Amino acid sequence: MADSRWKVNEERFSFEDLEVWQEAVDFADQCIEIAERIETNRRHYRLIEQFESSATSPAQNIAEGKGRFSKKEFVHFLYIARGSLFETVTLLVIFSKRGWVKEPEFMELKRDAIKLGKRISSLIKSINQ
Repeated sequence: MADSRWKVNEERFSFEDLEVWQEAVDFADQCIEIAERIETNRRHYRLIEQFESSATSPAQNIAEGKGRFSKKEFVHFLYIARGSLFETVTLLVIFSKRGWVKEPEFMELKRDAIKLGKRISSLIKSINQ
């Protein structure tokens, strides 16, 4: 779904028009919001930092790939974006098992991740055809 926030002015990057990038940014924002609420002792900060990193990686890789000069390079970065999404979901599962993320929120994020993963895969398929 296109978001009017990205249409502030006429000067834009080409990746900003991609709905999959917009969804990836929204997904990352949701994950960061969760990370900010997690209360655990200091020894788990690295996991939370990794969660934030992997959650923001899909949007970053979609943007970086769109900025490359060939479709092959773009597809390469889309595969990385999808892998980072899977990494994020794995961390969400661990966080859920530890009780750091409640079940309803986990299920919502997992649904969003599945949808985003399908969008990335569809984009890969359409570029490769």
